[in-house]
Amino acid sequence: MATTKISPKYQVVIPKDVREKLHLKSGQRMTVVVKGGVVYLIPEKPIESFKGFLKGMNTKDIREDKER
Repeated sequence: MATTKISPKYQVVIPKDVREKLHLKSGQRMTVVVKGGVVYLIPEKPIESFKGFLKGMNTKDIREDKER
């Protein structure tokens, strides 16, 4: 498990092995979520990266016509 510490300017360095595993880049934006006393850093992805991720999904019976 990788560890890090908070600098006097409240900055945190993400360890190299974690950056490489998640393919994080310098300047990449992160969403910060606090839940149950835990801080989550979630990398934002460009909208283009989602292109085609639902390809082949069966859309039958997702919603009733009356709900539309």
